[in-house]
Amino acid sequence: MSLRSWIQLPHAYYLRGEIFARKLARCEHELLLECDGQQDLEETGLLRSLIARGLVCVLDSPAPHPIDDRFCANWHFPRLNWMITGKCNLNCLHCFNAADNAKLQAEFSWEQCLSLLEQAERCGVHAFTITGGEPLMHPRFLDIVRSIYARGMMVDELNTNGYFLTQELLDELDRIGCRPLMKISFDGVGHHDWLRDRVGAEKRALDAARLCLSNDFPVMAQINIHRRNAAAILPTLEHLDGMGLPSARIIRTSESPRWLENAGDACLGIEEYYETCLGIAAEYIAKPRRMSVSIWQFLDIFAESRTYRMRPVVGCAGEDNADQPVCGANRSLVAIAASGEVLPCNQMSGYFANKGISLGNVKSESLQQILLDSPYLETVLTTVSRVREHDGSCRACEHWELCLGGCRALAMGLKGHELAADPAKCAYFRGGWMRRTASAMDGFAVTSNAPASLYQ
Repeated sequence: MSLRSWIQLPHAYYLRGEIFARKLARCEHELLLECDGQQDLEETGLLRSLIARGLVCVLDSPAPHPIDDRFCANWHFPRLNWMITGKCNLNCLHCFNAADNAKLQAEFSWEQCLSLLEQAERCGVHAFTITGGEPLMHPRFLDIVRSIYARGMMVDELNTNGYFLTQELLDELDRIGCRPLMKISFDGVGHHDWLRDRVGAEKRALDAARLCLSNDFPVMAQINIHRRNAAAILPTLEHLDGMGLPSARIIRTSESPRWLENAGDACLGIEEYYETCLGIAAEYIAKPRRMSVSIWQFLDIFAESRTYRMRPVVGCAGEDNADQPVCGANRSLVAIAASGEVLPCNQMSGYFANKGISLGNVKSESLQQILLDSPYLETVLTTVSRVREHDGSCRACEHWELCLGGCRALAMGLKGHELAADPAKCAYFRGGWMRRTASAMDGFAVTSNAPASLYQ
């Protein structure tokens, strides 16, 4: 256990293997500081409570140990999504980090890696998502992982195309104590090679998934969906479920310049995306399944518990959400591009780059200062009330309490302003997709705070 204090969260602790800090009362924090394994403490109700929660244990004899207690002079951000390199071995038709985009392929040097890790530790960061490019192409990948764990932090997710996953690599990760969720890109049976522009990429991705499963690493398949592979998505989910994957994520391939150049009109329109994915979901649950499926910005299916969640429903009816951050995920996770640029999320990287906007850069600025006072901090602390004030359609919308303005990345990408209403969510709520989803998910229970009348 590690005790932590931040400006707006003065008493908290991290448990090994958990991503988020848990809040403490001041008296609990102070008592835990006395539990140094060297002194007898008076038995009190508070001490018994800490023992019952597993935060303190009774020793038969003194066993001194250092107390890891740290004040972090910044706002609390427990996670970093870190693009350690922009380099990739594949030439994916939709990706700005494709192999032939050499001018975009920045990378953290080893010295820059060490500097960022030292800063992250000082800021109270606890968990990393490591991504790229292809992160396993970084020449010091394992050294980066070792350094994270040496500082008492952890890697909870690794985004990879699977090409360089080997038994030796998994063995070394296991020795380090690193067993992250392996998020392996796989874009459909019979289609993956085309999108990744590499013959044999499909087999390598599936082999990598099987290797991770055989070593008891958690695995998620990340699947792009567009008009050219839509018919293959259901067979792909069935194939992955049969392999024993615990989860898959379907992501709408967005209108990036590279994708439009390579695939023309292959992007699914927003309502076309909803329609296509809902049809896939209904067919998927028609048979017993084990694999959970997350459909980006639309629907989560928990097959084993026979429940589902409507992703656009983020607010609670009847509650005052004015001070809620515009994106809860952005508020807990700092995205860092291979260039060092700090972003609310990696899906916003193109928007900020094209506009020439920098919210901060960890290669030239202190991460602690960025998380204390910066354009980045101002952006992620933006509340939903500012969206409603900016966009008149939100002020007049009957679904505001459920939507809270929607996704900021989609608002920027589709309407060109960070405080605009997300048109994808407007289409969702006004198009009756809550009712359509409830009908299609017959036999599954919804987990939502929305009033039941909206499903009927």
